[in-house]
Amino acid sequence: MWKPGGRIPGWLPILLGFLQAVGPVSTDMYLPAFPAIEASLHAPPGSAQVTLGTWILGLSLGQLVQGALADRFGRRSPILAGTLVYTLGSVGCALSPSIAMLSAWRFLAAFGASASAVIPRAVVRDISEGHDAARLMSRLILVLGAAPILAPSLGGLVLQWSTWRGIFWINAGYGVVALAVSAWRLPDTQPRARRTPIHAGPMLRRYAAILAERGFLTHALMMSFCSFSLFAYLGGSPVTFITHYRFTPGQFAVGFGVVAATYIAASQLNMRVIRRFDLDGTLRRAATLYLALNAVLLALALLDVPAPWMVLCLALTQGVTGFIFPTATVGALRRHGASAGTASALIGTMQFLIGASSGFLMGLLTDGTALPMAGLMLLGAALAKAADMCRPAAGGAAVVEAEIGAGAQL
Repeated sequence: MWKPGGRIPGWLPILLGFLQAVGPVSTDMYLPAFPAIEASLHAPPGSAQVTLGTWILGLSLGQLVQGALADRFGRRSPILAGTLVYTLGSVGCALSPSIAMLSAWRFLAAFGASASAVIPRAVVRDISEGHDAARLMSRLILVLGAAPILAPSLGGLVLQWSTWRGIFWINAGYGVVALAVSAWRLPDTQPRARRTPIHAGPMLRRYAAILAERGFLTHALMMSFCSFSLFAYLGGSPVTFITHYRFTPGQFAVGFGVVAATYIAASQLNMRVIRRFDLDGTLRRAATLYLALNAVLLALALLDVPAPWMVLCLALTQGVTGFIFPTATVGALRRHGASAGTASALIGTMQFLIGASSGFLMGLLTDGTALPMAGLMLLGAALAKAADMCRPAAGGAAVVEAEIGAGAQL
Protein backbone atom coordinates (compact mmCIF):
# COMPACT_ATOMS: atom_id res chain seq x y z
CA MET A 1 0.00 0.00 0.00
CA TRP A 2 1.26 3.46 -0.90
CA LYS A 3 2.14 5.73 2.02
CA PRO A 4 1.95 9.55 2.10
CA GLY A 5 5.20 11.28 1.24
CA GLY A 6 6.02 9.19 -1.79
CA ARG A 7 5.25 9.83 -5.43
CA ILE A 8 1.49 9.74 -6.00
CA PRO A 9 0.76 6.50 -7.89
CA GLY A 10 -1.48 6.50 -10.95
CA TRP A 11 -3.96 4.10 -9.37
CA LEU A 12 -4.80 6.40 -6.45
CA PRO A 13 -6.96 8.91 -8.45
CA ILE A 14 -8.70 5.90 -10.02
CA LEU A 15 -9.50 4.50 -6.59
CA LEU A 16 -10.68 7.86 -5.25
CA GLY A 17 -12.82 8.42 -8.35
CA PHE A 18 -14.31 4.94 -8.01
CA LEU A 19 -15.27 5.70 -4.42
CA GLN A 20 -16.72 9.13 -5.22
CA ALA A 21 -18.75 7.56 -8.03
CA VAL A 22 -20.88 5.72 -5.44
CA GLY A 23 -23.06 8.83 -5.15
CA PRO A 24 -23.59 9.54 -8.88
CA VAL A 25 -24.17 5.84 -9.64
CA SER A 26 -26.84 5.62 -6.95
CA THR A 27 -28.42 8.90 -8.05
CA ASP A 28 -28.43 8.48 -11.81
CA MET A 29 -28.88 4.77 -12.33
CA TYR A 30 -32.46 4.64 -11.13
CA LEU A 31 -33.74 7.84 -12.79
CA PRO A 32 -35.15 5.93 -15.82
CA ALA A 33 -36.99 3.64 -13.36
CA PHE A 34 -39.17 6.35 -11.77
CA PRO A 35 -42.33 5.37 -13.69
CA ALA A 36 -41.70 1.66 -13.04
CA ILE A 37 -41.20 2.25 -9.30
CA GLU A 38 -44.45 4.19 -9.01
CA ALA A 39 -46.38 1.55 -10.96
CA SER A 40 -44.90 -1.38 -9.02
CA LEU A 41 -45.53 0.18 -5.60
CA HIS A 42 -48.96 1.58 -6.59
CA ALA A 43 -47.77 5.10 -5.79
CA PRO A 44 -49.12 8.34 -7.32
CA PRO A 45 -47.20 10.09 -10.13
CA GLY A 46 -44.27 12.14 -8.85
CA SER A 47 -43.88 10.14 -5.64
CA ALA A 48 -40.62 8.56 -6.83
CA GLN A 49 -39.07 12.03 -6.55
CA VAL A 50 -39.53 11.69 -2.77
CA THR A 51 -36.97 8.90 -2.76
CA LEU A 52 -34.53 11.18 -4.59
CA GLY A 53 -35.23 13.88 -1.98
CA THR A 54 -34.49 11.55 0.96
CA TRP A 55 -31.32 10.38 -0.81
CA ILE A 56 -30.11 13.96 -1.16
CA LEU A 57 -31.06 14.72 2.45
CA GLY A 58 -29.09 11.71 3.68
CA LEU A 59 -26.05 12.80 1.71
CA SER A 60 -26.36 16.35 3.06
CA LEU A 61 -26.61 15.45 6.74
CA GLY A 62 -24.24 12.52 6.50
CA GLN A 63 -21.39 14.63 5.17
CA LEU A 64 -21.35 16.80 8.29
CA VAL A 65 -20.89 13.68 10.41
CA GLN A 66 -18.42 12.04 8.04
CA GLY A 67 -16.24 15.15 7.89
CA ALA A 68 -15.85 15.21 11.66
CA LEU A 69 -15.18 11.46 11.75
CA ALA A 70 -12.55 11.76 9.00
CA ASP A 71 -10.67 14.46 10.93
CA ARG A 72 -10.89 12.45 14.15
CA PHE A 73 -10.24 8.85 13.04
CA GLY A 74 -8.38 9.36 9.75
CA ARG A 75 -9.58 8.62 6.24
CA ARG A 76 -9.69 4.81 6.13
CA SER A 77 -11.96 3.72 8.98
CA PRO A 78 -14.87 6.14 8.27
CA ILE A 79 -15.00 5.25 4.58
CA LEU A 80 -15.00 1.52 5.35
CA ALA A 81 -17.85 1.94 7.84
CA GLY A 82 -19.77 4.27 5.55
CA THR A 83 -19.48 1.94 2.56
CA LEU A 84 -20.79 -0.94 4.67
CA VAL A 85 -23.84 1.12 5.69
CA TYR A 86 -24.41 2.10 2.05
CA THR A 87 -24.34 -1.55 0.99
CA LEU A 88 -26.85 -2.61 3.65
CA GLY A 89 -29.09 0.34 2.77
CA SER A 90 -29.05 -0.65 -0.92
CA VAL A 91 -30.15 -4.17 0.02
CA GLY A 92 -33.02 -2.63 2.00
CA CYS A 93 -34.01 -0.58 -1.07
CA ALA A 94 -34.13 -3.70 -3.22
CA LEU A 95 -36.50 -5.37 -0.74
CA SER A 96 -38.74 -2.35 -0.02
CA PRO A 97 -42.51 -2.99 -0.22
CA SER A 98 -43.58 0.68 -0.37
CA ILE A 99 -42.45 4.17 -1.33
CA ALA A 100 -42.17 5.05 2.36
CA MET A 101 -39.82 2.13 3.08
CA LEU A 102 -37.84 2.80 -0.08
CA SER A 103 -37.40 6.43 0.99
CA ALA A 104 -36.22 5.38 4.46
CA TRP A 105 -33.68 2.90 3.11
CA ARG A 106 -32.50 5.46 0.56
CA PHE A 107 -31.81 7.87 3.41
CA LEU A 108 -29.75 5.25 5.26
CA ALA A 109 -27.82 4.29 2.11
CA ALA A 110 -27.10 7.96 1.42
CA PHE A 111 -25.89 8.51 4.97
CA GLY A 112 -23.31 5.78 4.41
CA ALA A 113 -22.45 6.93 0.88
CA SER A 114 -21.68 10.42 2.20
CA ALA A 115 -18.30 9.08 3.35
CA SER A 116 -17.37 8.50 -0.28
CA ALA A 117 -18.40 12.05 -1.12
CA VAL A 118 -16.31 13.68 1.62
CA ILE A 119 -13.18 11.62 2.13
CA PRO A 120 -11.70 11.46 -1.40
CA ARG A 121 -11.68 15.30 -1.53
CA ALA A 122 -9.97 15.38 1.87
CA VAL A 123 -7.37 12.87 0.64
CA VAL A 124 -6.59 15.10 -2.36
CA ARG A 125 -6.05 18.04 0.01
CA ASP A 126 -3.88 15.87 2.30
CA ILE A 127 -1.43 14.94 -0.43
CA SER A 128 -1.38 17.99 -2.75
CA GLU A 129 -1.78 21.77 -2.92
CA GLY A 130 -2.53 24.51 -5.44
CA HIS A 131 -2.11 23.57 -9.11
CA ASP A 132 -1.11 20.01 -8.19
CA ALA A 133 -4.38 19.62 -6.29
CA ALA A 134 -6.36 20.99 -9.26
CA ARG A 135 -4.57 18.54 -11.56
CA LEU A 136 -5.27 15.61 -9.24
CA MET A 137 -8.90 16.70 -8.83
CA SER A 138 -9.30 16.80 -12.61
CA ARG A 139 -7.86 13.29 -12.92
CA LEU A 140 -10.24 12.11 -10.23
CA ILE A 141 -13.16 13.66 -12.13
CA LEU A 142 -12.11 11.75 -15.26
CA VAL A 143 -12.89 8.53 -13.37
CA LEU A 144 -15.84 9.98 -11.47
CA GLY A 145 -17.36 11.35 -14.66
CA ALA A 146 -17.81 7.89 -16.18
CA ALA A 147 -20.53 7.18 -13.61
CA PRO A 148 -23.23 9.53 -14.97
CA ILE A 149 -22.51 8.31 -18.50
CA LEU A 150 -22.80 4.62 -17.69
CA ALA A 151 -25.32 4.64 -14.83
CA PRO A 152 -28.52 5.67 -16.70
CA SER A 153 -27.61 3.36 -19.60
CA LEU A 154 -27.06 0.48 -17.19
CA GLY A 155 -30.32 1.34 -15.41
CA GLY A 156 -32.20 1.30 -18.71
CA LEU A 157 -30.57 -2.02 -19.63
CA VAL A 158 -31.50 -3.58 -16.30
CA LEU A 159 -35.13 -2.55 -16.87
CA GLN A 160 -35.09 -4.53 -20.13
CA TRP A 161 -34.51 -7.85 -18.37
CA SER A 162 -35.36 -7.21 -14.72
CA THR A 163 -37.37 -4.90 -12.49
CA TRP A 164 -36.28 -1.69 -10.77
CA ARG A 165 -35.25 -3.84 -7.79
CA GLY A 166 -32.39 -5.21 -9.87
CA ILE A 167 -30.92 -1.70 -9.99
CA PHE A 168 -30.58 -1.63 -6.21
CA TRP A 169 -29.06 -5.11 -6.12
CA ILE A 170 -26.41 -3.78 -8.52
CA ASN A 171 -25.89 -0.80 -6.16
CA ALA A 172 -25.35 -3.25 -3.32
CA GLY A 173 -22.80 -5.14 -5.43
CA TYR A 174 -20.99 -1.88 -6.16
CA GLY A 175 -20.83 -1.29 -2.40
CA VAL A 176 -19.29 -4.71 -1.80
CA VAL A 177 -16.58 -4.06 -4.42
CA ALA A 178 -15.89 -0.55 -3.06
CA LEU A 179 -15.59 -1.95 0.46
CA ALA A 180 -13.18 -4.68 -0.60
CA VAL A 181 -10.97 -2.37 -2.70
CA SER A 182 -10.86 0.27 0.06
CA ALA A 183 -9.84 -2.31 2.64
CA TRP A 184 -7.11 -3.54 0.31
CA ARG A 185 -5.60 -0.34 -1.11
CA LEU A 186 -6.87 2.90 0.41
CA PRO A 187 -4.11 4.64 2.42
CA ASP A 188 -4.79 6.74 5.50
CA THR A 189 -3.43 10.17 4.55
CA GLN A 190 -4.32 11.91 7.81
CA PRO A 191 -1.38 11.62 10.26
CA ARG A 192 -2.34 10.85 13.85
CA ALA A 193 -0.71 14.07 15.00
CA ARG A 194 -3.17 16.11 12.90
CA ARG A 195 -6.33 14.32 14.04
CA THR A 196 -8.80 16.42 16.01
CA PRO A 197 -11.03 15.19 18.85
CA ILE A 198 -14.80 15.24 18.43
CA HIS A 199 -16.25 17.66 20.98
CA ALA A 200 -19.41 19.58 20.20
CA GLY A 201 -18.04 22.99 21.17
CA PRO A 202 -14.73 22.86 19.30
CA MET A 203 -16.38 21.16 16.32
CA LEU A 204 -19.01 23.90 16.02
CA ARG A 205 -16.31 26.56 16.36
CA ARG A 206 -14.32 24.85 13.61
CA TYR A 207 -17.35 24.85 11.32
CA ALA A 208 -17.97 28.51 12.15
CA ALA A 209 -14.32 29.45 11.51
CA ILE A 210 -14.36 27.73 8.12
CA LEU A 211 -17.66 29.35 7.11
CA ALA A 212 -16.40 32.75 8.23
CA GLU A 213 -13.47 32.57 5.81
CA ARG A 214 -14.59 34.50 2.74
CA GLY A 215 -12.59 32.45 0.28
CA PHE A 216 -14.18 29.20 1.46
CA LEU A 217 -17.71 30.58 1.60
CA THR A 218 -17.73 32.18 -1.84
CA HIS A 219 -16.14 29.20 -3.58
CA ALA A 220 -18.47 26.77 -1.77
CA LEU A 221 -21.53 28.88 -2.63
CA MET A 222 -20.43 29.02 -6.24
CA MET A 223 -20.33 25.21 -6.36
CA SER A 224 -23.60 24.95 -4.44
CA PHE A 225 -25.52 27.17 -6.84
CA CYS A 226 -24.09 25.20 -9.76
CA SER A 227 -25.39 22.12 -7.94
CA PHE A 228 -28.77 23.85 -7.69
CA SER A 229 -28.78 23.96 -11.51
CA LEU A 230 -27.47 20.39 -11.73
CA PHE A 231 -30.22 18.97 -9.50
CA ALA A 232 -32.83 20.93 -11.45
CA TYR A 233 -31.48 19.13 -14.52
CA LEU A 234 -31.48 15.73 -12.77
CA GLY A 235 -35.02 16.18 -11.46
CA GLY A 236 -36.39 17.79 -14.62
CA SER A 237 -34.75 15.72 -17.34
CA PRO A 238 -37.00 12.61 -16.97
CA VAL A 239 -40.09 14.81 -17.34
CA THR A 240 -38.56 16.87 -20.14
CA PHE A 241 -37.27 14.01 -22.26
CA ILE A 242 -39.35 10.94 -21.32
CA THR A 243 -42.70 12.70 -20.88
CA HIS A 244 -42.45 15.78 -23.12
CA TYR A 245 -40.18 14.54 -25.90
CA ARG A 246 -41.31 10.88 -25.64
CA PHE A 247 -37.81 9.43 -25.26
CA THR A 248 -37.51 5.73 -24.46
CA PRO A 249 -35.38 4.84 -21.40
CA GLY A 250 -32.60 3.89 -23.82
CA GLN A 251 -32.78 7.20 -25.69
CA PHE A 252 -32.85 9.06 -22.38
CA ALA A 253 -29.69 7.22 -21.29
CA VAL A 254 -27.90 8.17 -24.53
CA GLY A 255 -28.82 11.86 -24.14
CA PHE A 256 -27.78 11.77 -20.48
CA GLY A 257 -24.47 10.21 -21.49
CA VAL A 258 -23.77 12.92 -24.07
CA VAL A 259 -24.23 15.60 -21.41
CA ALA A 260 -21.99 13.76 -18.95
CA ALA A 261 -19.29 13.17 -21.59
CA THR A 262 -19.05 16.91 -22.21
CA TYR A 263 -18.52 17.47 -18.49
CA ILE A 264 -15.68 14.94 -18.44
CA ALA A 265 -14.00 16.46 -21.49
CA ALA A 266 -14.13 19.94 -19.97
CA SER A 267 -12.71 18.74 -16.66
CA GLN A 268 -9.69 17.31 -18.50
CA LEU A 269 -9.10 20.60 -20.32
CA ASN A 270 -9.28 22.41 -17.01
CA MET A 271 -5.56 22.32 -16.22
CA ARG A 272 -4.63 23.81 -19.60
CA VAL A 273 -7.12 26.59 -19.07
CA ILE A 274 -5.81 27.24 -15.53
CA ARG A 275 -2.24 27.52 -16.83
CA ARG A 276 -3.38 30.27 -19.18
CA PHE A 277 -5.84 32.19 -17.02
CA ASP A 278 -4.90 31.02 -13.44
CA LEU A 279 -7.53 29.78 -10.95
CA ASP A 280 -9.32 33.11 -10.52
CA GLY A 281 -9.44 33.89 -14.23
CA THR A 282 -10.74 30.43 -15.05
CA LEU A 283 -13.56 30.65 -12.52
CA ARG A 284 -14.54 34.17 -13.55
CA ARG A 285 -14.80 33.28 -17.24
CA ALA A 286 -16.52 29.95 -16.58
CA ALA A 287 -19.18 31.55 -14.36
CA THR A 288 -19.96 34.16 -17.03
CA LEU A 289 -20.21 31.52 -19.77
CA TYR A 290 -22.37 29.32 -17.53
CA LEU A 291 -24.84 32.15 -17.01
CA ALA A 292 -25.00 32.93 -20.73
CA LEU A 293 -25.55 29.30 -21.75
CA ASN A 294 -28.34 28.82 -19.22
CA ALA A 295 -30.04 31.95 -20.57
CA VAL A 296 -29.88 30.37 -24.04
CA LEU A 297 -31.34 27.15 -22.60
CA LEU A 298 -34.36 29.01 -21.22
CA ALA A 299 -34.90 30.68 -24.60
CA LEU A 300 -34.84 27.26 -26.30
CA ALA A 301 -37.36 25.93 -23.77
CA LEU A 302 -39.67 28.90 -24.42
CA LEU A 303 -39.46 28.21 -28.16
CA ASP A 304 -40.03 24.46 -27.56
CA VAL A 305 -37.26 23.54 -29.99
CA PRO A 306 -36.64 19.90 -31.04
CA ALA A 307 -34.97 17.64 -28.48
CA PRO A 308 -31.46 17.52 -30.07
CA TRP A 309 -31.04 21.27 -29.57
CA MET A 310 -31.97 20.93 -25.89
CA VAL A 311 -29.48 18.08 -25.42
CA LEU A 312 -26.75 20.12 -27.11
CA CYS A 313 -27.34 23.17 -24.93
CA LEU A 314 -27.54 21.05 -21.78
CA ALA A 315 -24.24 19.41 -22.73
CA LEU A 316 -22.60 22.81 -23.08
CA THR A 317 -23.98 24.12 -19.78
CA GLN A 318 -22.88 21.07 -17.83
CA GLY A 319 -19.57 21.04 -19.67
CA VAL A 320 -18.76 24.43 -18.19
CA THR A 321 -19.19 22.97 -14.70
CA GLY A 322 -16.24 20.73 -15.57
CA PHE A 323 -14.14 23.88 -15.19
CA ILE A 324 -16.00 25.22 -12.16
CA PHE A 325 -16.25 22.25 -9.79
CA PRO A 326 -12.60 21.09 -9.57
CA THR A 327 -11.20 24.64 -9.58
CA ALA A 328 -13.64 25.98 -6.99
CA THR A 329 -12.99 22.94 -4.78
CA VAL A 330 -9.29 23.78 -4.67
CA GLY A 331 -10.13 27.42 -3.90
CA ALA A 332 -12.44 26.47 -1.06
CA LEU A 333 -10.00 24.03 0.59
CA ARG A 334 -6.87 26.13 0.04
CA ARG A 335 -6.72 27.57 3.57
CA HIS A 336 -8.00 24.50 5.41
CA GLY A 337 -5.38 21.79 5.20
CA ALA A 338 -5.63 20.89 8.90
CA SER A 339 -9.44 20.57 8.68
CA ALA A 340 -9.78 19.25 5.15
CA GLY A 341 -12.35 16.63 6.18
CA THR A 342 -14.55 19.16 7.94
CA ALA A 343 -14.23 21.71 5.14
CA SER A 344 -14.95 19.05 2.52
CA ALA A 345 -18.03 17.99 4.48
CA LEU A 346 -19.30 21.57 4.58
CA ILE A 347 -18.86 21.86 0.82
CA GLY A 348 -20.84 18.69 0.24
CA THR A 349 -23.58 19.58 2.70
CA MET A 350 -24.03 23.01 1.17
CA GLN A 351 -24.10 21.56 -2.33
CA PHE A 352 -26.68 18.92 -1.54
CA LEU A 353 -28.93 21.05 0.66
CA ILE A 354 -29.06 23.85 -1.90
CA GLY A 355 -29.36 21.28 -4.67
CA ALA A 356 -32.23 19.55 -2.85
CA SER A 357 -34.14 22.83 -2.77
CA SER A 358 -34.17 22.89 -6.58
CA GLY A 359 -35.46 19.31 -6.58
CA PHE A 360 -38.29 20.36 -4.26
CA LEU A 361 -39.10 23.31 -6.50
CA MET A 362 -39.07 21.03 -9.54
CA GLY A 363 -41.75 18.92 -7.88
CA LEU A 364 -43.92 22.00 -7.33
CA LEU A 365 -43.37 23.57 -10.75
CA THR A 366 -43.40 20.51 -13.03
CA ASP A 367 -45.86 21.11 -15.89
CA GLY A 368 -44.76 18.54 -18.46
CA THR A 369 -42.50 20.96 -20.35
CA ALA A 370 -38.83 21.95 -20.18
CA LEU A 371 -39.59 25.42 -18.78
CA PRO A 372 -39.37 24.65 -15.01
CA MET A 373 -36.04 22.87 -15.49
CA ALA A 374 -34.56 25.61 -17.66
CA GLY A 375 -35.84 28.41 -15.41
CA LEU A 376 -34.39 26.88 -12.25
CA MET A 377 -31.09 26.17 -14.00
CA LEU A 378 -30.83 29.84 -15.01
CA LEU A 379 -31.59 30.91 -11.44
CA GLY A 380 -28.76 28.72 -10.14
CA ALA A 381 -26.36 30.08 -12.76
CA ALA A 382 -27.21 33.68 -11.83
CA LEU A 383 -26.61 32.98 -8.13
CA ALA A 384 -23.31 31.21 -8.95
CA LYS A 385 -22.15 34.27 -10.88
CA ALA A 386 -23.11 36.49 -7.92
CA ALA A 387 -20.98 34.32 -5.61
CA ASP A 388 -18.13 34.49 -8.13
CA MET A 389 -18.25 38.29 -8.09
CA CYS A 390 -17.80 38.23 -4.29
CA ARG A 391 -14.75 35.95 -4.30
CA PRO A 392 -11.48 37.39 -2.94
CA ALA A 393 -8.53 37.41 -5.32
CA ALA A 394 -6.10 34.59 -4.67
CA GLY A 395 -3.02 36.71 -5.29
CA GLY A 396 0.32 35.38 -6.45
CA ALA A 397 2.00 32.12 -5.60
CA ALA A 398 3.57 33.54 -2.43
CA VAL A 399 0.20 34.69 -1.19
CA VAL A 400 -1.33 31.29 -1.90
CA GLU A 401 1.42 29.55 0.07
CA ALA A 402 0.92 31.97 2.96
CA GLU A 403 -2.81 31.25 2.94
CA ILE A 404 -2.16 27.52 3.03
CA GLY A 405 0.09 28.00 6.04
CA ALA A 406 -2.45 30.18 7.79
CA GLY A 407 -5.14 27.56 7.18
CA ALA A 408 -3.15 25.05 9.23
CA GLN A 409 -3.90 27.14 12.30
CA LEU A 410 -7.65 26.51 12.10
